[in-house]
Amino acid sequence: MKLKKNYLLSPGPTPVPPEVASAGAWPLIHHRTPQFQNIIKEVAQGLKYLFQTQHPVYFAACSGTGVMEAAVTNLMSPGEVMIVAEGGKFGERWSKIGAAFGCQVVPIKIEYGRGVTPEQVEAALKKNPGAKAVFTQLSETSTGCVFDIEAIGKVVAKTPALFVVDGISGLGAEVCYPDRWGVDCVLTGSQKGVMLPPGLGFISLSSKGWAACEKSKSPRFYFDLRAYKKALDKNDTPYTPAISLLFQLAEALKIIQKETIEGMWARHAWLGEATRSAVKALHLELFAERPGNVLTSVKTPAGVDGEKLVKEMRDDLGVTIAGGQEEMKGKVFRIAHLGYMDRFDILIAIGALETALKRQNFAMKLGAGVAAAQEILWQDPQR
Repeated sequence: MKLKKNYLLSPGPTPVPPEVASAGAWPLIHHRTPQFQNIIKEVAQGLKYLFQTQHPVYFAACSGTGVMEAAVTNLMSPGEVMIVAEGGKFGERWSKIGAAFGCQVVPIKIEYGRGVTPEQVEAALKKNPGAKAVFTQLSETSTGCVFDIEAIGKVVAKTPALFVVDGISGLGAEVCYPDRWGVDCVLTGSQKGVMLPPGLGFISLSSKGWAACEKSKSPRFYFDLRAYKKALDKNDTPYTPAISLLFQLAEALKIIQKETIEGMWARHAWLGEATRSAVKALHLELFAERPGNVLTSVKTPAGVDGEKLVKEMRDDLGVTIAGGQEEMKGKVFRIAHLGYMDRFDILIAIGALETALKRQNFAMKLGAGVAAAQEILWQDPQR
């Protein structure tokens, strides 16, 4: 049997740095102790830096969907109107959560691959002047499209509505200034740009968001953010935390602060540019109208079996990328450049992509994609 190395280039989970992985094996300590309270205090400060906010960031043992639910239940009450930008699977998830808790969901239907525009949001707010909130994504992971949060924030700020942003895949990879851009709630998950295993969700509210939280009549218990606020004020958690993940979070935040948030944004932009350049050099077409630095979504070319491509790259070549989801299955494939990734991860991914395409007799020149990526990656922009 041949030797095969495995490389992870999916948009979640993403690779974990060795020092972060090692921290997960530290001996457990009790969570109601001064020693653990010191860790909570440390990560609380680091999370504010990652989020680029002056407001506290709360964490819970859950997936990103857990903090999406927390955003809905803490900000909305049954019967209230929530405007949702539906441009992919995760925008649609906002709508499903809102409906589950009795909200009146007003979707802005967007063609997959396109981003919601400020004009579309403004029109929806004018038609629904009593809307409680606008929900959207920083990066729609299912399509690779990044939304213009700064511009949308300016539109929402002219109204009483709250502005809620799912930053699950985008935070850390895309430039985002929640306080400056009028975002009232931003959230993320651990297995993306934060460079951790899955299992932690993070959420932060503005003062305006907290005012809504105090008045919300939605049923909530585990995700009642008032309990998390009360606990974090004492460097504590309301319920048993994911202790080992918090050990790992402390190490990951050290790496982030050493690189700097600006350095993270620059690295993701660099890797994203190289990946997009490689794709174009192979005569492939980008799927997203406004492609971001989280992942590159590519249209499966005619004559190529998209599902087979992803499977062969993973199972035979050892390079895991992501296929399309639900209605886009087989129609697109997605190469992530997110979290703990550097130039050679991209070169490996493009090399594997070329091999898989060649095996399906796709007309291309071997090495063209790698060469195009190298033209960008040969020099580190931060040097």
